Amino acid sequence: MEAEEARESGETRESGETRESGETREPGVAADPAENPAADPISLRGATATLGGRPVLRGIDLTVRRGEVVALLGANGSGKSTAVRSIVGQVPLSGGELTLFGTPRRRFRDWARIGYVPQRTTAASGVPATVREVVSAGRLARRRFGPPRKADRAAVQRALELVGMADRARDPVSALSGGQHQRVLIARALAGEPELLIMDEPMAGVDLASQEILAGTLREQVAEGTTVLLVLHELGPLEPLIDRAVVLRDGCVVHDGPPPKAVGQHALPGHDHVHPHAAPDAEPIRTGLLT
Repeated sequence: MEAEEARESGETRESGETRESGETREPGVAADPAENPAADPISLRGATATLGGRPVLRGIDLTVRRGEVVALLGANGSGKSTAVRSIVGQVPLSGGELTLFGTPRRRFRDWARIGYVPQRTTAASGVPATVREVVSAGRLARRRFGPPRKADRAAVQRALELVGMADRARDPVSALSGGQHQRVLIARALAGEPELLIMDEPMAGVDLASQEILAGTLREQVAEGTTVLLVLHELGPLEPLIDRAVVLRDGCVVHDGPPPKAVGQHALPGHDHVHPHAAPDAEPIRTGLLT
C-alpha cells in the first residue's frame, strides 16, 4: 500500500498536479517565480495586439535578461508603447506568449517586483497631493494594508534623494515643472524597490538638467542590479547605459542588438527628427532602419 501511494505521489509530481491547491503546473514553468531565479524578467514570443481593431503588434519577440538595460526604439506608431503596456497588463495580447520572471502573465501576481513609469502623465492627475504622498504610493504593493513602516519611510526617502526631490517632499505636485513631475513618477516606481524597471519615454518633455539627474539615478539602479526596459526617442544621456536596442517598425522587430549609430547629435534609429534650430519646413533626418 505504501509503495502504491508513493507511486501515485510520484506520478502526481511528474504531471505537475498539486493536490492541495488543485492547480496544474504548466510543463517547464515554475509554480512560484522564486523557484526559477534564473528566469528572464521579460519574455515575449510571437506577441500580437490590436487597438481599435487595428493590428499594432505583429508577432514580436522580445527578451530582457537579468541585469540588462534594453532600449525599445522606433518611429511614432511603431508599437513601442503598446509593447510595454502589454507587458504590464494595460493592453491585452491577442496572441503569443508573455512570461514575467518565468511565470505566464495570466498567473503572475508578484507585481511588487516590477516598477512602471508611464508615458506623458502628471504625478497628481488632478488630485491634491504632496510629493512625498505620491512617492509613498509606490510602496503599496509591498505593504498592502496598514500604516507605513520604518522600511517604507526609508525607501520613500531614498527614492526622493535619488531623483533630487527630497527638498520638495512637502510641496504640492501641482507646483512642479514638467521635469520635476517626471522625477516624482520615477521616484514612485523606485520606492517599490523593483527588480525590473519599465519606463515609457522617461525623457520626453524633460529639461536637460532633469535628464542628467534621471540618467544618474538610472546609473545607480543599474549598478545595484536592476533590470531596465526603456522606451526612448533619443538616447541622450542614457546612451552609455544601454546594453541592447530593439527597434520596432510597423509592429515588427527589425533590429535586436547594439544600438544603431545615430545620425547627428539627436538622431535615433528610425526616428524622423527635425532639429529644433532648423527651418519649419526642413526635411527630417532619416536613419534608414525604420524608413
